[in-house]
Amino acid sequence: MYQSKLGLLDTEIAIKYIKDNFEKELAKKLKLTRVSAPLFVFPETGLNDNLNGVERAVKFDVLSLKKEVEIVQSLAKWKRMALEKYGFTVGTGLYTDMNAIRRDEELDPVHSCYVDQWDWEKIIDRKDRKFSYLKKTVKAIYSVIKKTANLVNAKYPELKNELPKDITFVSTKDLETEYPTLSRKERENAICKKYGAVFLYKIGWDLKDGAPHDGRAADYDDWNLNGDILLWNEVLGSAFEISSMGIRVDEKSLVKQIKKRKEEFKLENPYCRDVLSGKLPLTIGGGIGQSRLCMYFLKKAHIGEVQASVWSEDAIRENAAKGIHLL
Repeated sequence: MYQSKLGLLDTEIAIKYIKDNFEKELAKKLKLTRVSAPLFVFPETGLNDNLNGVERAVKFDVLSLKKEVEIVQSLAKWKRMALEKYGFTVGTGLYTDMNAIRRDEELDPVHSCYVDQWDWEKIIDRKDRKFSYLKKTVKAIYSVIKKTANLVNAKYPELKNELPKDITFVSTKDLETEYPTLSRKERENAICKKYGAVFLYKIGWDLKDGAPHDGRAADYDDWNLNGDILLWNEVLGSAFEISSMGIRVDEKSLVKQIKKRKEEFKLENPYCRDVLSGKLPLTIGGGIGQSRLCMYFLKKAHIGEVQASVWSEDAIRENAAKGIHLL
């Protein structure tokens, strides 16, 4: 039966150790400054992320304003506007703690309705809107993951985190060609088990079978210059997404992707207008799951072991029977 390597109190101490060290190293490696971020925004600004386009944002009305606001689902768009507002320059950027509520999430060992991640964004030159720059940034983030793993191993030798020397880059088209009979998730599992650490790129455009590898909003990532960092999770025996990231849309890719989704109405919101006019800087950015990273390093079998969320009584009981004690 599964048994956690650390008890509840030691787990809480380790979570803070991981978050403090990873955050510090990420900021140094990518030249990022920590900023404050909103928990909710006005929906008409277009700043909220609609993720795959079907998730419902949590809404409430603000009495004194007599207006409704939405809890953010991610800060993908807000960060880009903040970079322009705060006067960041090319080669520098920001990061923040992003907390969100995903009311439509299907709860399981790796998905909770509470999301906590480091959201980061950095200004780039137009000449850097290319795969080589994306690849360089992914490698930098992976080096921070590896350094944090070494720190955790030194402090908690019983955990024994082992990561491959390098991260492997695989496109969704190549993955489809290599595993044509497998489902999307099965393909990710196969490639991650093979290499240990993978950056799966070009997510959004249709593959040969007429559907994308996974859903992506049309108005923030450039679908030709984005991807996910996946690690092989031995405890779960599956691919494990740590980060979704990418070079953001410019005026051309925004229109192309919006038209593909038949969401032309979005081009009228303030965010899209600012992208089209060139007011907003060209950027690269992403989100890195805090609980996901802690879950991976601490070899936990359930995300509820590293974050306080809500679960059904049945789920709590069933997990306890397996030796999994949720916070």
